[in-house]
Amino acid sequence: MKDEKMRRATAPQQAANHTFTFNTSRTWPLHSLSSSTLSGQAQSPRRTMPFHFFSFLLFFLLSIFSVPSPAHAISFVAPIGKDNSTLLYSLTLYLKTPLQPTRLHLDLGSSFTWVDCDTDYDSSTYQHIPCGSPLCSSLGHNLSCSNCFNPPSPSCANNTCSLFPENSITRKTAISTALTDSLALPTSDGSTHGPPLLIPAYIFSCSPPSLLEGLAKNVTGLAAFGRSNYSLPVQVSDTFSIPRCFALCLPGSTADPGVVLVGSLGPYYFSSQKIDLSKSLIYTPLILNPVGSTVITYVGQPSDEYYINLTSINVNGKPIQINGSSLAVDQNGFGGTKLSTSTTYTVLESSIYNALADTFVNESSALNLTVTNAVKPFSVCYSAADIIVTRVGPGVPTVDLVMQRDDVFWRVFGSNSMVKIAGDGGDVWCLAFVDGGVNPRTSVVIGGHQMEDNLLQFDLDSSRLGFTSSVLLKGTTCADFNFATQGHS
Repeated sequence: MKDEKMRRATAPQQAANHTFTFNTSRTWPLHSLSSSTLSGQAQSPRRTMPFHFFSFLLFFLLSIFSVPSPAHAISFVAPIGKDNSTLLYSLTLYLKTPLQPTRLHLDLGSSFTWVDCDTDYDSSTYQHIPCGSPLCSSLGHNLSCSNCFNPPSPSCANNTCSLFPENSITRKTAISTALTDSLALPTSDGSTHGPPLLIPAYIFSCSPPSLLEGLAKNVTGLAAFGRSNYSLPVQVSDTFSIPRCFALCLPGSTADPGVVLVGSLGPYYFSSQKIDLSKSLIYTPLILNPVGSTVITYVGQPSDEYYINLTSINVNGKPIQINGSSLAVDQNGFGGTKLSTSTTYTVLESSIYNALADTFVNESSALNLTVTNAVKPFSVCYSAADIIVTRVGPGVPTVDLVMQRDDVFWRVFGSNSMVKIAGDGGDVWCLAFVDGGVNPRTSVVIGGHQMEDNLLQFDLDSSRLGFTSSVLLKGTTCADFNFATQGHS
């Protein structure tokens, strides 16, 4: 990642004289924030004050609005929802002035956030980034300057910096203006909520409404969580001088939200028993792919996606036959294993998929399971009536994703290896891996279904991924994070 730091925000502002309500059902009511305090709109009449009064006031304000230090283990938190139709994930944050709840598609590999600015984008604090400015130059290589002949608006201005927002589902892109605007997220000590803090100049891109095609219907853009200096977690971390890291816990159902925690390496408390999942993390290095895979790419610029060093796959402890060279990333960016929240089910290169499916069927036969009619896009399915259900899902052979050593593996239990599908002839459980064909760009793409109810920690400072395997084994779920509000006055 680049070394330059983001511009520091001015003193963070907190919600005052109001309880911050974190409503995880759908959208969060605006009255839950004292937006006049957060946006700085409310101003008292100007008076002449002695200098010593201002000195005292400055000291008082700095004491109240001091940025949390890493030693306090402060995280910024947001709920993650799962869409029932697309099975994609979204998070809710506060954007604009006055602050408004904004739901964005959660994308692990994108470089920068983008928002539809043509539809009801109303803010008093947005700013265009001048073309040729140091900030514009830092955003990318040879960015274009935009000119617009329509009335001025967030998406229309002359001589402004432009970016290329991309939809990771449809692989469509556009050229749009770059903006800064106010963004706020609640804070947490890992178990209870603290006050929201504000980034007054969060950097993102506008996008045309057409770029929303293929995403969940209730989102208005994309929240980037890639390795870029302008992703959401990196901007938050650099603004408040906290670790460049985030923990992701995707929900296992569409009914209750999971959570993302930005800026803290732990603790992460779940359930009323305050189970600290950070103590269950196992670590593997994050691998840098030297070639980006976005529609608009630049020579010499590596991918902002997260790759890991998968070396083998075991089924019930037995290794499957894999061409090891396909698991390494070559100089052209092909091969390897990456994680993607924009891919629903893990996709495997054909030879890897066939080896996994054959071994899984053989191991399942020892459990007296017989393959039944498959349901696309899956090829291995079993009658639900024949499978017992345990606390970690259907009782089927385990799948281990083995990393740099034999004792470092991500165990995939039935809740993540299988998906239940209703049918006229009865329900079936299907192996939730998909054949990605011959010679795909990436040999293994770990999809969202395999990450659900697993805590993943992306430590960018140490370039490593922490994973817990299924938290169901701990007697909790990703929906058990405590979103209860802690009052502040």
